[in-house]
Amino acid sequence: QVQLVESGGGLVQAGGSLRLSCVASGRTSMYAMGWFRQPLGKEREFVAGFDWSGKSTSYADSVKGRFTISRDNAKYTMYLQMNSLRPEDTAVYYCAINSVPYDNSWRNPRFGGQGTQVTVSS
Repeated sequence: QVQLVESGGGLVQAGGSLRLSCVASGRTSMYAMGWFRQPLGKEREFVAGFDWSGKSTSYADSVKGRFTISRDNAKYTMYLQMNSLRPEDTAVYYCAINSVPYDNSWRNPRFGGQGTQVTVSS
């Protein structure tokens, strides 16, 4: 089973940038991968992701134009570059891999461990 480890969170002022990393161990081809976040007291929500082929990306409307998802297959690492951060981006961010191969629906995501906290101050 693929293990996911996130890193890169922190405290940043509004308008600042952070880059999150997710290192995967194990085979990830054929699986959609992406990032979710969970603000305190709220539901976990999709942020950005690759489709199972790794060729197409999608973003939540709230982060379009500010966040960029990328990956380095040679390093088994996925990134989330977050620019123009806002206080409402404050959340625990989780790396995710879809449990079902060849599926882009995100009905059954599997998450990394603790996630990484991102806090944006106003």
